Amino acid sequence: MAARSVCVFCGARPGHDPIYMQEAKAVGQMLAAEGWRLVYGAGDVGLMGATARAVQAAGGETFGVIPAHLVSWEVGKRDLTQYIVVETMHERKKVMFMNSDAIVVLPGGAGSLDEFFEVLTWRQLGLHQKPIFILNTNGYWTPLMQILDHVVRQGFAAENVKSFVQSLETPQDLRIALRAALS
Repeated sequence: MAARSVCVFCGARPGHDPIYMQEAKAVGQMLAAEGWRLVYGAGDVGLMGATARAVQAAGGETFGVIPAHLVSWEVGKRDLTQYIVVETMHERKKVMFMNSDAIVVLPGGAGSLDEFFEVLTWRQLGLHQKPIFILNTNGYWTPLMQILDHVVRQGFAAENVKSFVQSLETPQDLRIALRAALS
């Protein structure tokens, strides 16, 4: 069986709580330990950089995709196993998605939300069956899950939309869920 790849969407900033960086590093270490390739946005800042550096330090493979206009801002990490510069944000998301077997969302901002909602929408439309996991570090994504509940309660999505996303509390919970999904 070919090695599996996990797409990680996360912040280009570290956030205020040090636990965000700690868990990003733990996810990177876990991916490498499991032999799963990291697919991510190719930045060397914030949670993105922490995750990639942890994968590299543990001997894992990395696949980064960055739009040309963000190479300076996100400090494009050129020492990855594979480093791809694309034209647009949409192309970045597409290349990341097409090169992964599962999606993981760590804490992040508007960009992470955009990435999450795009893959969730594609799943809702039946365009893919890839598992989507949210690492709900210190309850960071609890409001997001509440929004999904609200959307369903108000009749703007079927109940099954919530079944496309699994919210997990710790990197160890994420490891267990990814093992089940990728086996």
